[in-house]
Amino acid sequence: MMSHEMIARYGTLVVFLNVLGSSLGLPLPAIPTLITVGAGIALVTHVASSTLLHFSTILGAAVLGGLLGDLIWFQGGKRYGKRTLHTVCKLSQSRDACVRTTERFFGRWGVRVLVVARFVPGLSLVAVPLCGAMAVRLRSFVLHDCAGIALWASIGLAIGTLFASQIDEIFALVAHLGWRALIVIGIAPVLYFLYGYCRRQMLANALGKARISAGELHALLANNPRPVVIDIRSAERRMLDPFVIPGAVIADERKPRQIMKRYGTNRTLVIYCACPHEVTSVSVARQLRLSGVKLALPLTGGIDAWRVAGFDVEPMIAMNDAEIGEEERNLFTH
Repeated sequence: MMSHEMIARYGTLVVFLNVLGSSLGLPLPAIPTLITVGAGIALVTHVASSTLLHFSTILGAAVLGGLLGDLIWFQGGKRYGKRTLHTVCKLSQSRDACVRTTERFFGRWGVRVLVVARFVPGLSLVAVPLCGAMAVRLRSFVLHDCAGIALWASIGLAIGTLFASQIDEIFALVAHLGWRALIVIGIAPVLYFLYGYCRRQMLANALGKARISAGELHALLANNPRPVVIDIRSAERRMLDPFVIPGAVIADERKPRQIMKRYGTNRTLVIYCACPHEVTSVSVARQLRLSGVKLALPLTGGIDAWRVAGFDVEPMIAMNDAEIGEEERNLFTH
């Protein structure tokens, strides 16, 4: 059986450190820890007032640990903007898909996304620095972040309380199985990370060769007909970096068929985004080719590689208004 007394004694510290590390991006089992501690407290304390006091203390530790970790990312996003988001994108298991989903959630809900962010894997890790990058006020950030952490931690503790006896039986079974159970528990996360790595490698291997460099694109732009350069960054990312490659047009990566209909299948299309390994632009280029476009290429390194190569960019306000969607106009006029 699990040591209920040890959980009651050190549960607060364990929860604080676990939630703090999880907020910083470490692969720690925050929810399982909350459930286990909740079950341990329910089993060791039989007086309602004592249980409530323990839960309040543990909940406070979870909120404090989560807030401290989140404040680091928030300040990083506020000071370094897109560079912090780029780092977070590498840490997130769901990578670019998670980042872009978070950007869209933020565009619709603003700082309120923090209230539910911890319930979606990877969402909180991206939403927190994004709030900093989008200049959310510190007071508003702290209020919404604390509310989200408190709600999330309360549910974890509540699950532990409701299923305390069942959880106790599971721990008893693990103790009975001994080292065999530890092997199974240790293999599970390894298999999960291995699956994610293999999936990303398969995508990179399938489409990694069909790319164009910044230098090659610059040379093509001097030719006639010019290739169509397509910017598929999110509206929030374009707000943080309101510049485009000269002549680029804005498009929604979720609508590749509209891109194909607008530019046809015979023109060369060069797509760029702002994510590690060009995950989104690679995916869109693949969809365009499957739809019949003869040559659709992702730009290696995106707009950052274009800058590093020493080529000019132009501000979005210099673009034709028809090329900027309603979402961008709202962002740049408020």
